[in-house]
Amino acid sequence: MSDLWADGRAEAVRLAAPLAVRMRPRTIDEIAGQQHILGPGKLLRRMLDADAITSIILHGPPGTGKTSLAEVIAGVTRRHFEREHAASVGVKRIREIIDEAAERLRSSRRRTMLFLDEIHRFTKAQQDVLLHDVERGVITLIGATTENPLFACNSALVSRSTLFRLEAVSADDVIAVLKRAVTDRERGYGALPLSVSDEAFRVWAIKCDGDVRRALTALEVAVLSGGSAARNPSGGELAETIVIDRQTAEDSIQQKAAVYDITGDQHYDAASALIKSLRGSDPDAAVYWIAYMLEGGEDPRFIARRLAILASEDIGNADPRAIMLAQAAWDLVERIGMPEARITLAHLATYLALAPKSNAAYIAVEEALHDVREGRTQPVPIQIRDPNSSPDGIAHPGQRIARKKLGYEYSHDSAVRSTIGGITAQDYLGINRSYYRPGDSGYEQTLQARMVELAAIREQLRKAARAGRDADPPQTR
Repeated sequence: MSDLWADGRAEAVRLAAPLAVRMRPRTIDEIAGQQHILGPGKLLRRMLDADAITSIILHGPPGTGKTSLAEVIAGVTRRHFEREHAASVGVKRIREIIDEAAERLRSSRRRTMLFLDEIHRFTKAQQDVLLHDVERGVITLIGATTENPLFACNSALVSRSTLFRLEAVSADDVIAVLKRAVTDRERGYGALPLSVSDEAFRVWAIKCDGDVRRALTALEVAVLSGGSAARNPSGGELAETIVIDRQTAEDSIQQKAAVYDITGDQHYDAASALIKSLRGSDPDAAVYWIAYMLEGGEDPRFIARRLAILASEDIGNADPRAIMLAQAAWDLVERIGMPEARITLAHLATYLALAPKSNAAYIAVEEALHDVREGRTQPVPIQIRDPNSSPDGIAHPGQRIARKKLGYEYSHDSAVRSTIGGITAQDYLGINRSYYRPGDSGYEQTLQARMVELAAIREQLRKAARAGRDADPPQTR
């Protein structure tokens, strides 16, 4: 027996849905932004137009249209479409869907498409359940995630899928969606006496930070709260136009917490942005990324550690004070904690950003490590070995081998002086190899001049030593 009231109940459920759900796009052209993947001639658009969707993973920030895009695909595909949420579906249900898909393919040759929202909530083991049937084509998978699929999804599943990143929606595109919601009589507020200022639209578009869902929710809050104020005292129809100005828009959209996962992409992306800003000598960008990380809940000690690394790697001897300030700041961050630690971090970051830069020390140790790892290891020259050992073995207990016996030349005793002390012709490496090459920034100018001076003195001493050996007659026994 048919249910005479089914249509009415379905309509009631539809009207009770939040505005963001009611305004979900029904066609590709209604999807906000994403022209880099949905524009004419783009790969995903061609796949949709041909109904030739292969397994795909949609990833990007919240509110960019991943679920909406999947629903549009459901509306245009001729395949059977299943929707599940990874947070609430288990392996048992997934196996049922796969079995039903296999039977459907055998009996009617109709393929099945499975949309799995927030696929990153599945463990790698749970994702393994999908592998075999995705590979065989029994099901076509559409996964959606706010995480980086290269980290959050099984690598074997990723290799069998095409990845599409959805970007934050531009302010102009957000405004277009909001205006559509205001004028749409079926799904939006087109039937209401509603006036929304351009400033209000702009507030929502900027403050939603590319999240269309959040902007629509703010519009809904503003309309519902304004509607109650404008309602006829006796109830029923609205007595006057609902006016939404800039202040109403500001009140209706709450401050958005920074989208930041200290174990995910945002953690590494923000840290990378901070370091690159400092390396690029931009104190404003550096302070912003520190604020972004702290507001997202980042551990200030992690930031202090990264700043200390940069002080050596990217500043080094160009400003020897940088590493001392980094150490002091790290110690202060440990001692005082948040919220005051933010000041210390900003203090250090602005100094590092404007300090002279050099990566000469970093390059030096990397080149030396490369030589060692490639097997080009050098024996320690005899003359600079441990004086407690002789070239022929260990000295007797309590017996110290004289430096002269090993051929070691004590720099402090040298009559040849430089600006940094005594210099000898001693070879400390055994090969002619240069690792540290100071640049011309900051204090390294001074070090560069010293190295030139030392190289010239050593060359003179070695020439003199060679000339002396050539003048000596050969020894005979």
